[in-house]
Amino acid sequence: MKLNQYLPFLGWLPAYRREHAVSDLVAAVIVTVMLIPQSLAYALLAGLPAQVGLYASILPLVLYALFGTSRTLSVGPVAVIALMTAAALAPIAEAGSPAYVAGAVLLGVMSGLMLFLMGVLRLGFLANFLSHPVISGFITASGLVIAASQLKHILGVQASGHNLLEIGSSLLANMGNTHLPTLLMGIGALVFLVLARKKLKPLLRRLGVGARMADILTKTAPILAVFVT
Repeated sequence: MKLNQYLPFLGWLPAYRREHAVSDLVAAVIVTVMLIPQSLAYALLAGLPAQVGLYASILPLVLYALFGTSRTLSVGPVAVIALMTAAALAPIAEAGSPAYVAGAVLLGVMSGLMLFLMGVLRLGFLANFLSHPVISGFITASGLVIAASQLKHILGVQASGHNLLEIGSSLLANMGNTHLPTLLMGIGALVFLVLARKKLKPLLRRLGVGARMADILTKTAPILAVFVT
């Protein structure tokens, strides 16, 4: 029992069945294909070279499959942490420089050690002191900044800034340089993803596709957008 607490895979691996492999394989394909562009984008959001996102995405997934205790937790780079990394390192070094990359690695190691120490000391109860409005406001504000920072890629223009005002003014200044093919591709991909999430499964069911297959095809729709773009 003590060993299962530290090595959770010893608990679920003996009970693993062949029928579980189909769902796991679909999930693995979706995660792998979607993680590639996602991790590249998060690396750029953090001010790091794009390939660093791939390096930071592979090992956590493998380790959590063995040592994780949740079957639904999303593991890997997240936009908020990428944004916070850029904010912490921007005053220290130029984005993308060797010193910046070294600072990001050091920041990751320090954060990991702090989280490990907090886990050993069972300090998770401190999260109860963070009120829901504070967390909700932080996530909402981060989402706005992240969305604004990605508009330059949809518009095909050069823009920079570390807050909403800086990003907004930079976008407005370069709006005249909008690259129309890039804009059309970005809008088309967004429209497809929204429609696929809301309309694709009912459409497939009306066409006679089985419930499970329709669910799988709906979940893999983003893969099609990645391949086409």
